[in-house]
Amino acid sequence: MSAGAKPLLIGVSARIHYPTAHDALPRVFTKTLHFLEQSVAHWVLSGHAMAVMVPAVTADSIVERSDLDLDDYARALDGLVLQGGNDIAPQAYGEQPLDAAWTGDPVRDRYEIELVQAFIRAGKPVFGICRGFQLINVMHGGSLWQDITSQRPGSLDHRALERYEKHFHDVEIVPGTRLAQLYPAVARARANSIHHQGIKQLAPGFEVEARCPDDGMIEAIRRTGGGSYLAAVQWHPEFHHPLQPGQFDDSAMLRDFLEACQRVRDGQAA
Repeated sequence: MSAGAKPLLIGVSARIHYPTAHDALPRVFTKTLHFLEQSVAHWVLSGHAMAVMVPAVTADSIVERSDLDLDDYARALDGLVLQGGNDIAPQAYGEQPLDAAWTGDPVRDRYEIELVQAFIRAGKPVFGICRGFQLINVMHGGSLWQDITSQRPGSLDHRALERYEKHFHDVEIVPGTRLAQLYPAVARARANSIHHQGIKQLAPGFEVEARCPDDGMIEAIRRTGGGSYLAAVQWHPEFHHPLQPGQFDDSAMLRDFLEACQRVRDGQAA
């Protein structure tokens, strides 16, 4: 971005905290919270863009769904990042939960699907992180493994809660993809892994850009064949440090997304 230029405004989908009877947060246990993780905001800011959280409308909201026009946000903002978070509800891809712990968050699913659709209608770029990666696949006709460990015996452990973002495995970039063009000297890298669900059936119109070489699980996807910029990764780029040896440097990926946002702002195709 040139000196004095107006910074890009990047929308970020809200994570949703629902109140429970045993909530550990004092004074807010009766309130639904929409929040933006600091690490995600800082990742966007590291590209010299501004992060703007887009609120959701939930059952306990004082406004109706019709009062929140997501198309207005899509027109006003330059791009969208989908944060990580709760599971995708299996009903979103035509299944029932195989375990009571895997029911997901259908309220957030509906909100984020409508949000992505608004940005697609506006021709604005969208980038998905972890849950966002899974949501983009599901909303375009793909499906998920509800639990990699139980449904794909012998697969790598893709989540270790005691290590959280410090749990890593290798990712292998698929030659000939846009991701490979962004990283011409990188065939394999280390990425964090904090998910127990994963892509089972890839959505039509998308290509795989990276896989886990140990078990073949899909780690990065991108829409092909025209339309606005739509890409996602299963890992959390906001948890990687670009100067940390051995970790995937996500700066080129962020720069590619923001350059696409800038092209749309300038009246060019993403």
